[in-house]
Amino acid sequence: MTTPKSTPRTAVRDIEESVRTDFKDTMSYGCYLGLDSLLTSQHPLSKPEHHDELLFIIQHQTSELWLKLVLHELLESRRLMDQSDLGKALKCLARVKAIQRTMTEQWSVLGTLTPREYAQFRGALGSSSGFQSYQYRAVEFILGNKNANMLKVFESEPEAHKLLSGLLEEPTIYDVFLRALAREGYDISADILHRDVRLPWVFQKSLVPVFKKIYESDETPWGYYEACEDLVDLEDNFQAWRFRHLRTVQRTIGFKAGTGGSSGVDFLRRALDLTFFPELYAVRTEIGN
Repeated sequence: MTTPKSTPRTAVRDIEESVRTDFKDTMSYGCYLGLDSLLTSQHPLSKPEHHDELLFIIQHQTSELWLKLVLHELLESRRLMDQSDLGKALKCLARVKAIQRTMTEQWSVLGTLTPREYAQFRGALGSSSGFQSYQYRAVEFILGNKNANMLKVFESEPEAHKLLSGLLEEPTIYDVFLRALAREGYDISADILHRDVRLPWVFQKSLVPVFKKIYESDETPWGYYEACEDLVDLEDNFQAWRFRHLRTVQRTIGFKAGTGGSSGVDFLRRALDLTFFPELYAVRTEIGN
């Protein structure tokens, strides 16, 4: 008995008749995304142009796009927390956490750049450095690591300076969360609620029993418990990103100074000591005691 042969598939997939192909008078995918400008915003400066410089540029441009979205979500989360709309605020934080994981994994792409490859175009960077990323500083500011001295770096960039100056004067997401807890009846001292928000956050011992109650009480509204864990997730993710940054830099340039004048790896290592929400870590020692 002969087995019937299957009909071979055509090598070309026909376009469905309903698919639009004429975009003279309507918006296309490329127009909506601004691809004309986006895909022509990479300008390698090495002479002759080094193959791997495009990777370096796209890696950092992509990071800046993610940072733009992180800041967008953190600002909205802060606004919603200020209105005690905790559920929607936490939805924004969930998105930030997903972005952070993507940004951390992204270091593996730059990690394919060998020391020899980078050395062949590093001189083209001049004094430019990731240290000068105003969006990164903006994210640090809204999370609590404020430093008015950083504004000097951006005096030649009016819009960046304006953004950071504004965030310096505004409460952090942690400040707003603590105010929400106070409205819920938790014992947050007036000194904390009315602190000078221009200053970086410092450890407040009086908050530890507040968080102990939140974690241990069966009466705690789930949203506040979840918010505490989301903030811890944010910091853990931030530290993971910092660590991967450090290790990528170390494997690429060793212990050379950074192009922007920093000490390089040593500078990045000290950043690992920074913390946004120290009480949320300190309380873990007290839970169950």
